[in-house]
Amino acid sequence: MSLINEYRATKAAIEELQARLQALQDDGKLQHELEFETKLRELLAQYGKSLPDILALLDNDGKASKAARQVRAAKTEAPVKRTRRVKVYTNPHNHEVIETKGGNHKILKEWKAQWGSDTVESWSTTIG
Repeated sequence: MSLINEYRATKAAIEELQARLQALQDDGKLQHELEFETKLRELLAQYGKSLPDILALLDNDGKASKAARQVRAAKTEAPVKRTRRVKVYTNPHNHEVIETKGGNHKILKEWKAQWGSDTVESWSTTIG
């Protein structure tokens, strides 16, 4: 893209964003929400409280926060990676043997192209 085309595209994008911003600023709902947020933050500051304090206060017996903590803990734990099993393919035509943990094997791909994936998979046995 030439520099002038990039300039024009950027200018058009800015004008579009400015129009969207103006539409939001004129929206009464936004003004109402901004006013509510301002008053709420002032009230929190007046009593020295934070949002987690209020959530804990409003929570019934800590059930939701406990469940939320469990979900967060479950998300942060590293998933256990399953180890791949070794498959041994024996070609009945030439008795060639291939051991692989995945399907990204050059000769195995050639066999599948020549004899078909289902046929080649029938030649496999799993070790371990």
